[in-house]
Amino acid sequence: MSLSSLGLDDSLQNYLLEVSLHEPDACRQLREQTLALPDANMISSPEQVQLLLLLFKLLHARRGLEVGTFTGYTSLRLTLGIPALHMACCDISEEFTLIARQHWQAAEVDARIDLQLGPAQQTLQRLIAQGRQNGYDFAYIDADKCGYRGYVESCLELVRSGGLVVLDNVLWGGSVADSADNDADTIALREVNTWLYAQAPGRFDLSLVPIGDGLTLLRKH
Repeated sequence: MSLSSLGLDDSLQNYLLEVSLHEPDACRQLREQTLALPDANMISSPEQVQLLLLLFKLLHARRGLEVGTFTGYTSLRLTLGIPALHMACCDISEEFTLIARQHWQAAEVDARIDLQLGPAQQTLQRLIAQGRQNGYDFAYIDADKCGYRGYVESCLELVRSGGLVVLDNVLWGGSVADSADNDADTIALREVNTWLYAQAPGRFDLSLVPIGDGLTLLRKH
């Protein structure tokens, strides 16, 4: 099973990966294991994560946040690619993050990943209460869609000026452009997309990139 970037057929997706993807074996193994799961669609696409790795290297990132960890593919790729990176990861699933822990340990990056199990907004608010404002170089949000706006607001407090807040799934398979689709997640994503557009460029620079399932990049002022 493979997951394609929005709008690419399997042939073009395979070509894209063949000529651009440099994926460590540890990440490939985790991705293949994850793609065999019923919830495989929750994994971020490898070309998307490789783009994030490039961007976070440009930031000289040392501290990162992840809201929604799933089986740990993104955090594994980032910590392997940036040896000085330490990450705080938020998730509610013991089942999926057990897979993540196993692969982090096997790749010897587990000491640089602080997994916080529980509702992500509570974790973010706890970090704020601990005085961690402006303490992170980036935040990657890939969790429950109805929580996105709250996650963005909290992450904008926690990420430093010039840092990135990144949202996954913002095109939602194209559903956000279908006025007949009024699923709760689709409505939430439409609303957050509209809200982010209205907030920029006053609070951040914004770019929505049609890679994976749609990726919004916010550079905090």
